[in-house]
Amino acid sequence: MNETRRRLLLNALKLFDLGLIMAAFVLTVLIVYARHGSLAHFLSMRVKLGNFAIFSLTVLAWHLVFSSCGMYGSKRLSTRGTEVADALKAATLCTVSLALVARLFSVSMVTPRFSAIFWILSGASMSVGRLLLRGFLGWIRREGHNLRHMLILGTNARALEFARGIEASPGLGYRILGFVDEDWPKIGEFEKIGRPLACDFGALPEFLRHNVVDEVVNYLPLRSFYEHASQVAALCELHGIILRFNSDIFGLKSARAQAGEFNGNHYIISHAGGIRDGLPMMMKRALDVLGSLLLLLLLAPLFSIVALVIKLTSEGNVFFLQERVGYNKRKFLIYKFRTMVPNAEKMMAELENLNEVSGPVFKIKNDPRMTRIGKLLRRTSIDELPQLFNVLKGDMSLVGPRPLPVRDYQGFNEDWQRRRFSVRPGITCLWQVTGRCSITFEQWMKLDLQYLDEWSLWLDLKILARTIPAVLKGSGAA
Repeated sequence: MNETRRRLLLNALKLFDLGLIMAAFVLTVLIVYARHGSLAHFLSMRVKLGNFAIFSLTVLAWHLVFSSCGMYGSKRLSTRGTEVADALKAATLCTVSLALVARLFSVSMVTPRFSAIFWILSGASMSVGRLLLRGFLGWIRREGHNLRHMLILGTNARALEFARGIEASPGLGYRILGFVDEDWPKIGEFEKIGRPLACDFGALPEFLRHNVVDEVVNYLPLRSFYEHASQVAALCELHGIILRFNSDIFGLKSARAQAGEFNGNHYIISHAGGIRDGLPMMMKRALDVLGSLLLLLLLAPLFSIVALVIKLTSEGNVFFLQERVGYNKRKFLIYKFRTMVPNAEKMMAELENLNEVSGPVFKIKNDPRMTRIGKLLRRTSIDELPQLFNVLKGDMSLVGPRPLPVRDYQGFNEDWQRRRFSVRPGITCLWQVTGRCSITFEQWMKLDLQYLDEWSLWLDLKILARTIPAVLKGSGAA
């Protein structure tokens, strides 16, 4: 595809996106103002120059949002889920920008209800639009149009696996020209399967000069072929050819890689934490702040009653403060309603032989240190509610692996278990809604890592919803 045609299609896509979101805006107006004859009144209003300027500013903001969300980059190798996620992220930011412009210029028509309907319509229309476009492009590529020509460096198993994946998805529109490699002990096995060897490294510069090559994919072993890889990268730069290489150069099992920039230099970032920075992290933190604030306001009368009962029924402070291990091993003080006698921690050494839980964690179902009201607070999990202050401070999240005491952390003997500390600890988690003390320590750790690997805002909401019945049943509480 020549550059002029590519630009025309890209501009057409930008206009298509703006058309979709403007249609969502108009449809929102029709839905919101269709009741009680207010639509007729709205349509009879004269369009003022100031209002037109405000709407034009909003449309410009939407266009900038689309570009910043990567809506116009190459999506050949991305998944449907990634494209839908990008569309929903763009719809969310467009809704936020609309609300900000409305607030800035006192546009009364953009109410919370208007914004919610607009977000639903814009997100749905843009997601469907992207999926339809993906299907159309896949069809024309399967028909032999809009193809990209690719060379693969290396003839090892990973290179062959990549090639099979590309050939199994003709809708991606890639044509493999062949492989580039030197003679090596297993080259005979490669030749037996009938794969084309385009050239060796010495002949590669000449091959690039006389053939259509859009992309080069590097699957050479980094350690032994660094010089070859470096020379090929320089060649691709000279020719303006895209160079791809697998970011998992160390064979990591759960870490995800992404591009990043620091102090003017570009890096590949490897991270196995599960919760990415950026918009997902911001949305999770927003849920934490809003949720903890709302719950603290609603539960204020309960806090007062519990505090009074604790003070009247036992000696000592109302709250129990303990140092816990949090995000990336940061220490913080956790807040809980006191459920034990004041010197409970000093008595722990005498009770070690009564521990009923496997692993380094210390739990006793009928703990002799428990006060009368403490047993009820533990069984109903009311003692955990002051941790909402920790969530508000940023030490914790509403959902995340439970924060452990320093004593328990020091008993960890496997590094894979420590990955659970790569996110903020939470008030509730998969362990909390799956059985708590009724499951083994190792199962608990695996549930925490499952949460990290499968994390989404939807998963957080599901765990929060499951927490209420789990608390009411007292599942595994101790």
